[in-house]
Amino acid sequence: MPVTKYIVQLAVAVVVAQNFTPKSPTMEEWTALARLPDFTGVWERVGVGAGGTAQAGRGQRATAAVPRAPAYRPEYEAKKRAYQANPPEDNETANCLPPGMPGIMNQPYPMEFLMTPGKVTIIIEAYTQVRHIYTDGRPLPEDPDPKFHGTSAGHWEGDTLVVETVGFSPLTQIERGVPHSGNMRIVERLRLSGPNTMVIETTVNDSLVLVVPYTTTTTLNRHRDWTIAEYICEENNRNSVDVRGKAGIDLRLPLKEDQ
Repeated sequence: MPVTKYIVQLAVAVVVAQNFTPKSPTMEEWTALARLPDFTGVWERVGVGAGGTAQAGRGQRATAAVPRAPAYRPEYEAKKRAYQANPPEDNETANCLPPGMPGIMNQPYPMEFLMTPGKVTIIIEAYTQVRHIYTDGRPLPEDPDPKFHGTSAGHWEGDTLVVETVGFSPLTQIERGVPHSGNMRIVERLRLSGPNTMVIETTVNDSLVLVVPYTTTTTLNRHRDWTIAEYICEENNRNSVDVRGKAGIDLRLPLKEDQ
């Protein structure tokens, strides 16, 4: 076989293995959405900001629940301590880079869930980010392209959406100062705990970095009358950098013209 023809066939085989072509949704599949838990709407996490300080999202009162700290292997615990002792002046936030997974799901900004046959789409106000969770039966790629949010495939176990995500950009971290290895895998379990509350259990698996998998639980509140606001980091309408070059986030609502 000529070399050129072999290379072309190999490239086609790789593309087929890495890409899943979904079929057009049927009327039955659209109807089946009504039998699934209703995740649609705009949701907000109320939690703790960077450094353990309480932060509230848009119009909400902050809580001060601090999650259990991850247990790192000695090399990575040293990286964390070195970062905490001397945090860099110029970090990802100052450069408008989103945190990626898992951090993007813990931002103190709203996120909107959209449900369509074969996919759950999450529009995240922070950094104007979009996550696609494929529920059409496609397998996770064996050799995924590294992305800030990875590649996510989900399935329903009763009323719980179980999501597995792999393939993360080296620019993302487990937490500030702690990189992940190429083996990191994140499993999320999303379920409604009330008419307008959602619980997300997130487990980070990375045996090269973590002593044991790291699990956190987050509760979101739904706001039916909210819409996602525009977030343009480059215009610094959400993030700012002080005179020392440190990045910060302003969560205050803009004042009305008559205030």
